[in-house]
Amino acid sequence: MKLDTLLKLKTIKLFLLMLPVLLYSSCLGEPPASMNTTSYSVTKPDHVFHWKMTTTWPPNFPVLGEVAEKYAKWVDEMSNGQIKIKVYGGGELVPPLEAFDSVSQGTIEMGCGAAYYWAGKTPAAQFFAAVPFGMNSQQLTAWMETGGGYELWKKTYAQFNLVPFMGGNTGVQMGGWFNREINSIEDFKGLKMRLPGIGGKVLEKAGGAAVLVAGSEIYTSLERGVIDATEWVGPYHDYKMGFHKIAKYYYTPGWHEAGTQLEFFINKGLHDRLPLHLQSILEGAAKRAQVWVLSEFDKQNGIYLNKLVNEDKVEIREFSKETLDALRGYTKEAIEEMIGDDPISREVYESYSSFQNKIGAWSKVTEKAYYNKIQE
Repeated sequence: MKLDTLLKLKTIKLFLLMLPVLLYSSCLGEPPASMNTTSYSVTKPDHVFHWKMTTTWPPNFPVLGEVAEKYAKWVDEMSNGQIKIKVYGGGELVPPLEAFDSVSQGTIEMGCGAAYYWAGKTPAAQFFAAVPFGMNSQQLTAWMETGGGYELWKKTYAQFNLVPFMGGNTGVQMGGWFNREINSIEDFKGLKMRLPGIGGKVLEKAGGAAVLVAGSEIYTSLERGVIDATEWVGPYHDYKMGFHKIAKYYYTPGWHEAGTQLEFFINKGLHDRLPLHLQSILEGAAKRAQVWVLSEFDKQNGIYLNKLVNEDKVEIREFSKETLDALRGYTKEAIEEMIGDDPISREVYESYSSFQNKIGAWSKVTEKAYYNKIQE
């Protein structure tokens, strides 16, 4: 056999051996540019991902901004440096309330915020943040973890090309700072208050006006009279933000947010292309954040409540039972109107309320009894 004929046969044989590999690679295709994964390669399991995270919070904001930085650090450590996340505060990359769209579209890999900010996208989102007269942090985490809540959350966000993770819980919040006394439900009439989510709809039913203001803009809005009142979280943040210097009355309890769930969310196209071990790391770090946020808020709120009351002589006032009963009635109306004929909102609400009824009966003979009869 001639040498050139032998070479041709070997070349054909080599091509036939490589053909299945070439066909398999072509089937994988390239990820869409909108997924922002052009540097990803399925043939490199040790590929390093460099991501950006945008938050709805001001840069370096206590607890809320801190946990975003801690999350990035934990993911880096757990992935052995395979996922590196650079955190940007609200306004540094995009305006705070544009985080949802930016991550959904893939221009930024992930975000951090609270689901009730996206009520305009889907009413169902609000159940994964806070519901007036709803579940507290302990109950809400139980619903998410073992009561079917997380599966519904993923289903809700999948419509927007997002994957959500729990990112901490604030615990029961304060009722807010007011520049007028609230002695009855009538005092809410004409009140302009920074109050997001379903709570804002309840305020409007009581005759007030709900204003959605980013955290970085609350102080100036209250100082200049753009709003008459604001809620935020609790004594720690409220003290740091200086609300006690510009508002007269500090009310409890936080009927509107009994345990506000925070979140991380990731572009779904990008998330689903990750190796399974990296997907698990992203979720695992989020669960660590869930524990840290509530622990830090409980610690700091205890310290700063003492400062407000004993050093700055702030008087804590309570909403009357009649006022709370009226707000509870408006809440039921607001939720029914919000759900309307939206199937997924109805599905989420039914799951949420069913779980709350069952766990509420248990909490009544344990948690409530303990606080009312044992702990002073």
